[in-house]
Amino acid sequence: MTPEEKELKIQEEIPDNLPELKRVLEERVGLNRSFDLVFREMVFGSKRVGVFFCNGFAKDTVLTDILTRLSYASEESVTHRTLETFMEKLIPHIQVKSYKKMSEIVGQVLMGGTAFFIEGETTALAVDVKSYPVRSIGEPDLERVVRGSRDGFVETLLLNVTLVRRRVRDERLKLEIMQIGKRTKTDVCIGYINDIANADLVDAIKEKISEVKIDGLPLAEKQLEEAIVNKGWNPYPMVRYSERPDVVSAHLLEGHVCLFVDTSPSVMILPTTFFHHVQHAEEYRQTPFIGTYLRWVRFAGIMSSIFLLPLWFMMVMDPSLKPAGLEFLGPQKEGNLPLLVQFLIADIGIDLMRMAAVHTPTPLATAMGLVAAILVGDIAVKTGLFINEVILYLALASIGMFATPSYELSLANRIIRLGLLLAVAIFHVPGFIIGSTLWLILLATRKSYNAPYMWPMIPFNAKSFFSILVRRPVLAAKTRLSLTKPIDGTRQPKP
Repeated sequence: MTPEEKELKIQEEIPDNLPELKRVLEERVGLNRSFDLVFREMVFGSKRVGVFFCNGFAKDTVLTDILTRLSYASEESVTHRTLETFMEKLIPHIQVKSYKKMSEIVGQVLMGGTAFFIEGETTALAVDVKSYPVRSIGEPDLERVVRGSRDGFVETLLLNVTLVRRRVRDERLKLEIMQIGKRTKTDVCIGYINDIANADLVDAIKEKISEVKIDGLPLAEKQLEEAIVNKGWNPYPMVRYSERPDVVSAHLLEGHVCLFVDTSPSVMILPTTFFHHVQHAEEYRQTPFIGTYLRWVRFAGIMSSIFLLPLWFMMVMDPSLKPAGLEFLGPQKEGNLPLLVQFLIADIGIDLMRMAAVHTPTPLATAMGLVAAILVGDIAVKTGLFINEVILYLALASIGMFATPSYELSLANRIIRLGLLLAVAIFHVPGFIIGSTLWLILLATRKSYNAPYMWPMIPFNAKSFFSILVRRPVLAAKTRLSLTKPIDGTRQPKP
């Protein structure tokens, strides 16, 4: 690259003649090399204007209407105060803004806007006529409900915040936008309710995001999470994700801060605890009694996904631990492989089937499931590779894992279950006790933005812990949870 090309690449002044401007755009963004970048020269009145846009973003009908209006401009109207005339009188659009730096106006074009460069002017106009490729709104696959709204977030940031704004029509709802990534310049929106969310929490999250130095966020919210949440090798999720606008709106009303990342349908909720990951929208779509029942069944499933296999394995290794009346527990015959090896092979096999189901085309998924069921459930038992009890208890544990609302939490629980199995195999009963204790200590010492991860169990908060165990009626919850230290802790407005 020659010195001239390097200088043009970083030039911030907007040239006042179009040939020089095109030369700058060639070096800066690859005009005439990138096929989707369009520079259209036209004359409006007596002024030559360059229209610069990305072909895939431009909303052609709106842009055509603007150009039609400009084509009727007279020479007298653009002779004096040309820039102000274009901005205030000639461009019929609701979002028009002027920029004096080349980096700013190019950034607007790469975000989907259209730039108007007027010959003789060193200031350019950006018109927001973008139209992003977007899929239709549908119910999220991971958070389905029997009754309730069927809309979910998509990959377009503006549409996502609009779905939340539709539910929270509060003038104090703030949606602040930032850009992260030197190359991708990904839009990140920070959502909170001004007079509910704790100001220190909001400032801490803003500061963390502003300190992120990275070339880009092509994987959107997941890379942002790793950049602002220092979790190291901790397998447990420190933030909660949701693709449901009603769930995000409910958390905003509790004083949480929500992060929307462009190109991602998942919204990050901060701070969160272990018990946030075991709640589901279905509990709040049913009556309080049924919602409480569903919550307890889900708790039982989650606990079985962690402790069922280690407990059964421990009682098989030491039959004296079996409670009275449960002497039948344990294999009636031994397999060709040790029990621990059977557990490990079967657990890894289930993970392989789960990954295969994700990558298998839909027409072949049923066939893949039948093959896996026959191989694992029938032939493997008949050949003595597995025993029936291993398949049974592993299936029950897997059902509990699939019943966990948070996908990230279910994967972390699976790792803990494997660790407990190894501890029981090596140290027997002391291994189970020590392993469970270390697991609880791990969770109790974690924090999500100064919020204890095991709150309200550790530290114990009786009122909040009761609201975790029981799905209370809506009008019975008169105050917000103290976890987020909300400014306004009252849920029921005073008359």
